[in-house]
Amino acid sequence: MEKKFIVETSARHIHVTAETFVALFGANAELHNKKDLSQPGQYACEERVKLVGPKGEMAVTILGPFRPADQVELSFTDARALGLVAVPVRESGDVAGTPGLTLVGPVGEVEIAEGVIVAKRHIHMTPADAALFGVADKQTVQVRVDGTRPLVFDDVVVRVSDKFALAMHIDTDECNAAGAFGAIWGEIV
Repeated sequence: MEKKFIVETSARHIHVTAETFVALFGANAELHNKKDLSQPGQYACEERVKLVGPKGEMAVTILGPFRPADQVELSFTDARALGLVAVPVRESGDVAGTPGLTLVGPVGEVEIAEGVIVAKRHIHMTPADAALFGVADKQTVQVRVDGTRPLVFDDVVVRVSDKFALAMHIDTDECNAAGAFGAIWGEIV
């Protein structure tokens, strides 16, 4: 049996707290689900936020639901376009000591002191998936991606939870390097 999984490209986006959302959009504003994502309960919102860095700005989509901390996920190319040069590669949620920037919404601005990361490439798995693939939570693996420019990604972290659906996530720089456009599959090597 082939043990392959979908490889999805995660474009620039932001996760916000309820408090930050109110400051940006107003007390009576609500998140509006534009599109469900592959991970259960996660969705892209109609609402967008402008990121303002030292050298540029760009708009990003909010992903719902609300999170306990604000987190901006960019590619290295995006970070450079904003003038951010020391953005670390981190797992989601690990934002301590990362750069910050200004968030601009339709009714207000919020300066975040930290929270900007380049997301570490990762595979979401259920415990049953992890058993099938013979891997454990937080283990790092190599993954061959069969895009138009096939390559092997090193240092891919496995994230295991019964709340996940099987999928690998890479950023837009990694997608472009592999030519991973459309329905692309990966396998642990």
